Amino acid sequence: MSFQQGLSGLNAASKSLEVIGNNVSNANTVGFKQSRAEFADVFAASLNGSGAAQIGIGTKVATVAQQFTQGNISATNNTLDVAINGGGFFRLSNNGAVTYSRNGQFQLDKNGYIVTSDGKRLMGNSAANLNGSTPVEIQIDTSDLQPSSTTKVTGQLNLNSDSAIIDQALTPFDPLDPESYTNSTAITVYDNLGNSHTIQNYFVKTAANNWNVYTTADGNNITPATTPVLRFTNTGGFDAANSTVGNVTFTPATGSGAVTLELDYSDSTQYGATFSVNKLSQDGYSSGRIASFTVGDSGIILGRYTNGQSEELGRVVLANFVNPNGLKSLGGNQWQASFESGDELVGAPGSSTLGVLQSSALEDSNVDLTAELVNMITAQRIYQANAQTVKTQDQVLQTLVNLR
Repeated sequence: MSFQQGLSGLNAASKSLEVIGNNVSNANTVGFKQSRAEFADVFAASLNGSGAAQIGIGTKVATVAQQFTQGNISATNNTLDVAINGGGFFRLSNNGAVTYSRNGQFQLDKNGYIVTSDGKRLMGNSAANLNGSTPVEIQIDTSDLQPSSTTKVTGQLNLNSDSAIIDQALTPFDPLDPESYTNSTAITVYDNLGNSHTIQNYFVKTAANNWNVYTTADGNNITPATTPVLRFTNTGGFDAANSTVGNVTFTPATGSGAVTLELDYSDSTQYGATFSVNKLSQDGYSSGRIASFTVGDSGIILGRYTNGQSEELGRVVLANFVNPNGLKSLGGNQWQASFESGDELVGAPGSSTLGVLQSSALEDSNVDLTAELVNMITAQRIYQANAQTVKTQDQVLQTLVNLR
């Protein structure tokens, strides 16, 4: 009987060494999860029930269980490298066949799909349906971002209350004559085709607390027939009730059609300080090409364009399981759902039991090389000890054979 016990021990130690060797060989594999060989003792079945003197007949491998603990996060220079910090798996599609992975080494193929090194497509939500419940293959729209015409110019100024009053009967406004206006600002705006135009506002102090506002577009005067006026209270605040600054319209020669701008200077002040422009902005932009994109911690893929704009291009979703150890390993850093793992639980990163994402980073293998080398020494000693039991049993049998 000792031969069987020793042989089972040798087999168990050999399996343990195989598992350890596999862990060590994948110590540098991104997203790899180490395994652990688990053993159980074996007893012969007894028709008469178990007895107090029952002796086991060895050991067996009960299971090889993967350890889904978190690996270290390492920074990279590729924005399409994505690490999962917490629970969950990337959902991958291979012509509709779904697999799962913790390896976040992705790239963009010629059709705009985010894919793994072997061509499997990352799944999530499209830009048109960022909160959808049915994951699809993520395809990045790499076309140019359409321009947006400017509709509003917002300014926050301080007009110096000590400025001299200009008599416009003697000095009518002329954008080419600096003596005909007190201060001016300029900003670039865009038409429907994304062409830029320079809008310049001129402020003329005509009386205490009163400022006329004139506007030019590309040097052409587009001031309305009734000159807009900025009025302030005697404490320097903006007098919205008596101010008449509103819309101006101009028609560019680019063929884009008329552009109407709302001028908003309601946050301006008139204090006894030098003229200053504290804020000047507009809401239009030219066309732009995608320059880069990143994946946020909630899975949102944000594209950044050459015109300074950004756009949500899709969303990465994660899947998790009640029993991840029930997943079937396929190799290639991938798993497949099984009856033991249960149904997938799909959601946005950071929700429920799902971890968050980190762009320009990868999850390292969770193999602890120091621990594995210690385990290797232990398995080697166990193998030697079981071999010794076989040797000892052989010697006992030899002694019996030699009896006369």
